[in-house]
This record gives sequence, C-alpha cells and structure tokens, in this order.
Amino acid sequence: MLPFSVQTKQFLNRLTFLTLLLLSVGIIIIGQFDKSLTNKFRMAVISSLMPLWNIALHIQTDTNAFLVNFKEIHRLTDENRQLQIENTNLRQWYDVAVSLARENRVLKTELHWNPEPSPSFVTSRVIADRRDIYTRTVLLMRGTKSNIHLNDLALTPNGLVGRITEIGPHIARVLLITDSSSRIPVELETSHVPAIMVGNNTSLPRLLYYPQNVHPIEGERVVTLNQDSSFPTGIPIGTVHYQHPEQPTICPFAHLEHLAILRVFDFHQQPEILSKTLTPKLSKYVPSTPSRQLFITSIKNVFFKKQER
Repeated sequence: MLPFSVQTKQFLNRLTFLTLLLLSVGIIIIGQFDKSLTNKFRMAVISSLMPLWNIALHIQTDTNAFLVNFKEIHRLTDENRQLQIENTNLRQWYDVAVSLARENRVLKTELHWNPEPSPSFVTSRVIADRRDIYTRTVLLMRGTKSNIHLNDLALTPNGLVGRITEIGPHIARVLLITDSSSRIPVELETSHVPAIMVGNNTSLPRLLYYPQNVHPIEGERVVTLNQDSSFPTGIPIGTVHYQHPEQPTICPFAHLEHLAILRVFDFHQQPEILSKTLTPKLSKYVPSTPSRQLFITSIKNVFFKKQER
C-alpha cells in the first residue's frame, strides 16, 4: 500500500467513480451507434469468460456432491450403529423365543394337547362399493360356488371389516362394521370388560353397553368377543378414541375407505371336520380295545354338545 494522504484518497475515489461513470456512458453511446460492434464485443467477452464459468460450475457441483456424500456417510454410520444395537436385542429375543417354543412343545406333548382346526378362508376382490348416508356395504366376486357362507367374516391383514349378510352363487355382500345395522360383541383388552360396538354410518363406530363403573381407556385395543357363537374371540377391530367426552368410539385398524381385496373366513367349525382331527390324536392315548371306541364316542358327544350350545 502506497502512503497517500486522506485528501489524496478522497480525490482518487471520486476520480475512479467519475471514470467508471464516463466509461459506462461512453459504452452506451457507442452501442447506440453501432449495435453489431457492441454485440460482437459482448460475445467475445462471454466466450473468453466461458472456460472460467465452466470451471467454477464444476467446482460448485463437485463441492455439493462431496457435502451430500459426507452427510450420507454420517447418516449411514448412525444407522449402522442403530441396526447393530437392534440386531443384538433381536438376537436375545430370538434365543428367548426358541427357548419358549421348545418349552411349549414339551408341555403340549405332556398334556396331549389337541390343536383346533384352522379356519378356511377365500380371497376375493371388491367389485362394487355402496356407501351412502344409509348403508355401508361392499360386494365381493365370490359366492356359494367358492365355499362362502352366510355370516362368514371378512378381514384384511389389519383387522375385521364386516360379515357376509347376502350371498349368491357368484357374489356376496359384506356389511361393514361401520353400518348402522352392525352390532358386534367386543372386549376391551386393557379393561377386560365386554361391550357392544354399534355402527353409525361414520368412520368411527360407537362403543356402548359397557359397565357403568368402567371408563374405556384412550388407545386400548378392542377385539371381538364370542357371546352368541357368531364371532370368535380375539379378532382385532381397532382402538378406543374419544371425539367427545364420555362418548367413546372405535378407530378401526382396517382401512374401510379403501378396500380392494378381502379374505372371507369360515369360523363356524363343522362336526365332520372336528371328528377327522379329533379321532387320530385320541387314538394315541387310549387302549386299543372295544372300550377305546366308546371312549372316543363319549368325548365327541360331549365336545359337540358344547359346540351346539
């Protein structure tokens, strides 16, 4: 830096400003007289500066890519650490599950446990949707020809959707749990009390007829309850939700507004199915004498009487 006095610096600043101003005015005047010359000069300047702009653009792009990769590496490192922790916990739970499965298998063998037959089901696509202010039903492209029966239950992987109320050879109607005609016995899993879920043609059916000294808990699960043999126990329906005080509703697990494919289950076990699964297992634990057949017959009679009740 050259040593200049304050007055000299002020003079140079004014001179610089005045020079640039005159230069700008001169360029404008020349551009008005000869525009082609001005355009050639401008393009020449741009062409000379283009390599520098390309270099700057590449530097900026590479810098942004480096920063993104650095952040991604940091995120992957944290995710890998979290996955290692979860893997360790899952390994511990896996050992516990294997131990419990082995213990359960031994107990079943000692108790001569006879598993219940698995319910049959039919998968069907929803072909029609009837939802207005009065009804909440859907139609399925399966009927009696596909081994679907009246009062069979329709489910999604999330939970209960409804039950079959009308059926034909190739079509069936499902009454949704939100329909005003729907009445389903349920149980609150946390409170362990029975109640009735009543549809009201909205997305949130109401919860009624529970004990007066019980207040359903916000968020507790609601499952079906076998009171009249129309519904099996334990099918998930939804969770308790309060839109208004003292008026509990149920938020269904199933997405009832967007139904595409349903599975129709037959939970009403037939005696012939039970007899086929019951006889071979009992024959292992009773003597092979005429009394064995009498013993099996008596057990069947008692079992089927309980089913009929």
